Amino acid sequence: MSNIRRVTTVAALIALLSCTVFPKAINGRDLIKTEDLKEWLSYLASDDLEGRNTYTEGLGLAAAYIAEHLKSWGVKPAGDHGLYFQRVKVLGIKAVNRSSVTVEANGQTRTFNDGAGISFPRNVGGKRTFTSDQIEFMGYGLDAPLAKHNDYEGKDVKGKVVIWLGARGPKGLDVRTYGRALRGRNRFATDQLGAVAGIGPEGGVGQGGRGGNQQQANQQQPNQQQPNQPQANQPASENQGGNQRPGNQGGGQAGAQERPDFTTVQRLDSPIPPTVSAQDDFLEFLFSGSDIKYAELKAKAAEQDVLPKFTLKNIRITFNLDADYQVINTQYTRNVIGVVEGSDPRLKDTYVAFGAHYDHVGYAEGEVAQGPNGPRRIGARGGVKPNAIEDRIWNGADDDGSGTVTLLSVAKAFATGTKPKRSLLFVWHAGEEKGLLGSRYYADYPTIPIEKIVAQINMDMVGRNRDDKTEEANTLYLVGSDRISTELHNLTIDANTALSNPLKLDFEMNDPADLEQVYYRSDHYSYAAKGIPIVFFTTGLHPDYHFNTDSVEKINFEKMTKVAQLTYETGQRVANLDHAPVRDNKGPRVGKGSEGKIKA
Repeated sequence: MSNIRRVTTVAALIALLSCTVFPKAINGRDLIKTEDLKEWLSYLASDDLEGRNTYTEGLGLAAAYIAEHLKSWGVKPAGDHGLYFQRVKVLGIKAVNRSSVTVEANGQTRTFNDGAGISFPRNVGGKRTFTSDQIEFMGYGLDAPLAKHNDYEGKDVKGKVVIWLGARGPKGLDVRTYGRALRGRNRFATDQLGAVAGIGPEGGVGQGGRGGNQQQANQQQPNQQQPNQPQANQPASENQGGNQRPGNQGGGQAGAQERPDFTTVQRLDSPIPPTVSAQDDFLEFLFSGSDIKYAELKAKAAEQDVLPKFTLKNIRITFNLDADYQVINTQYTRNVIGVVEGSDPRLKDTYVAFGAHYDHVGYAEGEVAQGPNGPRRIGARGGVKPNAIEDRIWNGADDDGSGTVTLLSVAKAFATGTKPKRSLLFVWHAGEEKGLLGSRYYADYPTIPIEKIVAQINMDMVGRNRDDKTEEANTLYLVGSDRISTELHNLTIDANTALSNPLKLDFEMNDPADLEQVYYRSDHYSYAAKGIPIVFFTTGLHPDYHFNTDSVEKINFEKMTKVAQLTYETGQRVANLDHAPVRDNKGPRVGKGSEGKIKA
């Protein structure tokens, strides 16, 4: 080739390259569209889906709709058998419980068997035996700063056994207002403070611990303090799979199906901190060697007087957790799961998880009947507003149709935009309304190894203003962001600051004394219980929460768009970190009035 021809060719190549338009990196935030959110929610929260109750055709239609969109964007299926669906097995269990507690006190030893002096939850987890000589009497066992009462102030109960008394709590405490806190005292001691066991009085409020026969204690229920609620919220048939139904028994004979002792989706061999209800005989023996005897403490608790706090000395308690479980019925529902693969060869084997629940509570099968206080809807699935008595469907536009479609928009943005370093896992959980069924199942039976999930971002009710207050128009509540990883909390703050119009972040519901106990009540908790750093986004409760008037026309789609953008931005920042968010496990530190970052 001559020099002239060579120069001409090079010049032509330079000219061609100068005219070539290379694709620019696409910021996924710009792909989140308000009109998409409105289109998707208008279908998912329509009467066509009949309230998306678990185990119904309506929920199946919702699952298919979500999967169809994921496929159209190239999101990879990550469920069972190469599909977008993970079958969730909801098991009804009969238990034979041989658990016991042996107490060594005042030079004597006594063993109390389940049902004789003490009572265990029907689900005590896997078989194991352990002994503790660190026993703390913590008064009412209550942390309620808003009521200016904290039995745990200055006391570390991690690794210890907590004893408490007093069903109603201290004098002046409104039992109705503090009901969740009173019921959750064992859970607070074990899950929040690290106690190895909790023991309270039989008949006292608060025996339901994590994983026990009150597994559904975290289930969201209609706000009992809302006005205009003329009838009961939940029908008897809504009992988490334990209702009696006609079925076939041996020989094809029709008969009533046996009622399970508890319903679960979780592994039955996992260790669960024991939560014990104790009768007077047990407590009298337990306190027999202490300076203050049980009779005196019981009398003070009955009068709601101030209770002392002290260590029970020279006491040893041995817990023998021993139960056999038999599955007597099984129900199926499905999570919807997709993955967007990351771009970094090393980091794409780790995941940032995103979640929302796509179920709601369904529809009333009964008709309107005349009751003593006026017309009522038979078989109502939640609250019924007087002006909507004819509406039999609980559409769940905000709960959690809003989170469902917000998650769809984030999945679309990551799938069609520039890929971050880590992979992204998207899970639409089933059965949240019946006790976090889908997320609890996924946490125990993950389709992606749980140790590869570096953080989880959850959304539940992100489409309204709390209590319909106009001043809440730009407010988003964050829960749990600081509890396991300070770094995740601070990263979320930075992500919000990066938005063109940042949201007002409020941490009131993150307070451990939060009266609604929101931290335990949505799917993020199933991941947090596995030690995974989480952040939960919600815009709060409102007068249509679990009412048949939670409908699409009341959704603030512009606000939802901003929540989706923050979710995307937070997830992207975690996905591009060269390390997993540090798990320093410092617990809740931000609450009402808090704002901004916190020191690691």
